Amino acid sequence: MRAIRVEGFGGPEVLRLVELPDPVPGPGQLRVRVEAAGLNFIDVYHRTGLYPNPLPFVPGLEGAGVVEGVGPDVTDFREGDRVAWATALGSYAGRHLVPAAQAIKPPRGVDSSTAAAVMLQGMTAQYLTATTYPLKPGDTCLVHAAAGGVGLLLVQMAKRRGARVLGTVSTEEKAALAKDAGADEAILYSREDFKAAVKRLTDGRGVAVVYDSVGVTTWERSLDCLAPRGMLVFYGQSSGPVPPIDPLVLSKKGSLFLTRPTLFHYTADRASLEARAGEVLGDVAAGRLRVRIDRRYPLAEAPEAHRAFEGRRTTGKVLLVP
Repeated sequence: MRAIRVEGFGGPEVLRLVELPDPVPGPGQLRVRVEAAGLNFIDVYHRTGLYPNPLPFVPGLEGAGVVEGVGPDVTDFREGDRVAWATALGSYAGRHLVPAAQAIKPPRGVDSSTAAAVMLQGMTAQYLTATTYPLKPGDTCLVHAAAGGVGLLLVQMAKRRGARVLGTVSTEEKAALAKDAGADEAILYSREDFKAAVKRLTDGRGVAVVYDSVGVTTWERSLDCLAPRGMLVFYGQSSGPVPPIDPLVLSKKGSLFLTRPTLFHYTADRASLEARAGEVLGDVAAGRLRVRIDRRYPLAEAPEAHRAFEGRRTTGKVLLVP
């Protein structure tokens, strides 16, 4: 089978197309013919070594496809089932061994491309808005990168929960996408300081929560956007890691809350995974949640897909197709 393998940490050029033997499912595993793999920032962190994996490895946590083989002790899946997953490393490949405990059967009406596009980012947006800071009517939130893969989903979910949504974007095109997803205001940070814009749009009060996936270039102003006892939620670091923060800063700025959640902890048990994935995929199937797939790249073009993704030339979801 063809796969992308990382043999040394670095830039997109380390994503090498190789031929590997077809994998054989072991206990608790499914062998899946991958129909689409989702590209996420955690893939970049794995590639660069910010979140290191033992070398060599096949990247990609998210994907969807058809079960071709079932390992011992698997009772809930059989050959021919369509499945999707969000936390099984090795998805940039023609075939993948997926732990049955991490696989979900998408409902009718959700094809493999859509499932691969929404599993990781959709469940991320779901736990951020429903659990990390449970948004409620009357809340105002700030969503950074509001036209990105998570951003567009997060905006939709925040609006469904009754919140007022302010989103930061870099271009007019992305502002239109954020507005179409439901954002009440789209702040072009390339033209206006987002901190000043938030203060203006909230009459100086600030927001209840900031969902920040950007990191080092935004964190200080994100804190300043919060109302007293507000929460800053870091769930990514596309511009680089945030430096250490003195807890006294949180006190001085209004008894603020700070958290750095990850999807792994919010789907650590089967019941949580099924509940979150079921809600997201169910909303997609019912037309309540729209998924924007911006680009599809052949597996061999994984380096170019990463360049476009890191260069912020994409909106919505990027997929790799084996």
